[in-house]
Amino acid sequence: MVSLQWKQKEVLVTGAGGFIGSHLVEKLVALGANVSCFIRYNSMNRWGWIDSFPEEIKNKLTIITGDLRDSYCVKNAAAGKELVFHLGALIPIPYSYLNPRDVVDTNVIGTLNVLQACKEHKVGKLIHTSTSETYGTARKIPISEEHPVQGQSPYAASKIAADKIAESFYLSYGLPVVTIRPFNTYGPRQSARAIIPTIITQALTGKDIKLGSLAPKRDFTFVADIVDGFIRGAETPEAVGQAINLGSNMEVSIGELAKEISAIVGKKANIIEDKQRVRPEKSEVERLRADAHKAEQSLGWKPKVSLHEGLKTTVEWMKKNIGQYKSNIYNV
Repeated sequence: MVSLQWKQKEVLVTGAGGFIGSHLVEKLVALGANVSCFIRYNSMNRWGWIDSFPEEIKNKLTIITGDLRDSYCVKNAAAGKELVFHLGALIPIPYSYLNPRDVVDTNVIGTLNVLQACKEHKVGKLIHTSTSETYGTARKIPISEEHPVQGQSPYAASKIAADKIAESFYLSYGLPVVTIRPFNTYGPRQSARAIIPTIITQALTGKDIKLGSLAPKRDFTFVADIVDGFIRGAETPEAVGQAINLGSNMEVSIGELAKEISAIVGKKANIIEDKQRVRPEKSEVERLRADAHKAEQSLGWKPKVSLHEGLKTTVEWMKKNIGQYKSNIYNV
């Protein structure tokens, strides 16, 4: 693996104000890169989690507000960049049931705009973000990169389309694209649309934990490890043209996860299956467990943080930031 020289490297991160994106931005600043953050415009001029950064970090960032669906805006943002990390997306699965057009426009057309901008400006490398949801319910465990894809939700279908468009730009135009495919990521700053913050916020504030189906199993990886995988993907020339899983190769059911978090919080909560939160039967993904051998062999990547250690860290952070969450409603 040949490491990049990060110092003064011009880098663009889409989705920079989000959960994984904000952690990646912090890491890139620490490495010495010149980081431009692409953030969806809003009238309050809020920059997501970047607003919480210390001033000494914020002062090192270039903030670009716009919309991934605007090709002109994306093209301007990519000008002069040596490396682009594309994390911007609409990711909540329940939201995709309600608003599939919004999800497709952002995730598919937005990705197309990023690819075209990188091609036009001859960007040195594009790190494209996929998801384990593209695989659907596992047909074989663990799930390698050769596993078939299946769009069991509009969100999953949009990410499959985005992945294939990214693949086509590599094969058709030689655009240096690396597709990083994280399994379930968790950690500080994650929104309550995800399962672990959903459980933690309810465990901290009440006696009941209301969830969807308790049987599905997921493979969870701490956000710092996922960010390390993104960095290694950018640093590894052999990763170009590849899709690479990032995961722990361990799985836990949602019900077992809720019990472990309750124990860490120090409460014996009632874990309730709430029909409102249950996915449509054919849309539920029953098992996800990563085969991450490719990441280990090609990137030298392995997760370092255990699930228990990562959950303890996340619980402690959420205790201090519980006021930012609406634990009494179902976040789609």
